[in-house]
Amino acid sequence: MALTGATIGFFIGFGAVALFGPTAQNFVQVMQLSPTQVGFLVAIPMLTGSLLRIPFGAWVDTTGGKLPLLLLLLLSVVGIGGLYWMLLTLYPDRLGQSAYPLLLLFGALGGCGIATFSVGISQVSYWFPKRSQGWALGVYGGLGNTSPGLVSIVLPLIIGLWGLWAAYLISLTIVICGIVLYYILGQNAWSFQLQSQGLPRAEANREAARLGQEFFPQTSAVATLMGAARQWRTWALVMLYFTSFGGFLALTAWLPTYWQSFHAASYWTAIGLTAGFSLFSSLIRVPGGSWSDRFGGEAVAIMALAVLLIGAAIMTLSTGFTAAVIGEFLIAAGMGVTNAAVFRMVPLYVPDAVGGASGWVGGLGALGGFVVPPLLGGMVEWLGSIGYARGYAVFVALAVVSLALTGVLRAARRQPSSTTVHQSM
Repeated sequence: MALTGATIGFFIGFGAVALFGPTAQNFVQVMQLSPTQVGFLVAIPMLTGSLLRIPFGAWVDTTGGKLPLLLLLLLSVVGIGGLYWMLLTLYPDRLGQSAYPLLLLFGALGGCGIATFSVGISQVSYWFPKRSQGWALGVYGGLGNTSPGLVSIVLPLIIGLWGLWAAYLISLTIVICGIVLYYILGQNAWSFQLQSQGLPRAEANREAARLGQEFFPQTSAVATLMGAARQWRTWALVMLYFTSFGGFLALTAWLPTYWQSFHAASYWTAIGLTAGFSLFSSLIRVPGGSWSDRFGGEAVAIMALAVLLIGAAIMTLSTGFTAAVIGEFLIAAGMGVTNAAVFRMVPLYVPDAVGGASGWVGGLGALGGFVVPPLLGGMVEWLGSIGYARGYAVFVALAVVSLALTGVLRAARRQPSSTTVHQSM
């Protein structure tokens, strides 16, 4: 029940990743946006969705995940509702460059739902024992991650049938329904439930341990953030997640523009390839979690990052359509499996501050979804059309750095267990 509730909450909130990707061309045509402006537009939901993961992930360690996740979804409702209002009142005739800042503002609010990831990760981690963390988090992340892919398919269909305004109205309705479902199904771990019933923290933790809970939080949000920040492995995991999940967010938003502008693909071909990327990368995260349980997160991450590197190199160097499709799906596989491996390692390295570590890793790591699209747009303005391909060199560099860091983590894991969790920067 708890896993189901958390997954539904994340699934609903995470759809904001594709808030602008499938509709970017509509705004480009009406507002005459430059490639860099398009990059910022598709990335802006990821800014709030990334940064808010840090405090909200830590907040879980003090109250449980239900209240933080509900608040994030409500903020997302405000953002999507604002976009709907803009389309009703301004689109298309009055939606010019002057409306661009307002569009970014509501996009940023809509992106708050993306931050549900770190809340749900912590919520799920406290429910499940160490031996099944990889599986549980893989199911949560994998199924929840399918949302952008489905949105990328459904949103254009709605636009084609009823118009752009209807797409955002239906999105708003779905998020509201998701809030109701999460409110009913979302459950905090035993220790939080017992404390809410009036039991002292120590007594609640003892009773929760008897019921099977293995991970317990620190006493405050600040303490859990600082505790996680003092451990150098947290920052290595941040970089890995910046590459894999931040990269996933960036490409989910950028790929429709890439396929249409560089390969002259039809609108529906671009949408289909983007949805395929998002769904494949999300679903492969589920077995990726099980592989991480079986073989270890570091070993699985090394293999996955190598696949990502090969895919990124193909897309950087090739201008052919078929090669680009192959490269895209290699990147998708590498990112999806690496995502699962990273969060398999978080509760092992930072068991006393899972929420704080999830906040840092999920928040700063996901910031790649905001940082990378403007870089890709800038490459196009700098190099011309070929910049659409050469921009993937960013992912080549990120994969190389992440491979090196994973090797360091793997070597450090062979050290005595007393340093595995508690060694500081």
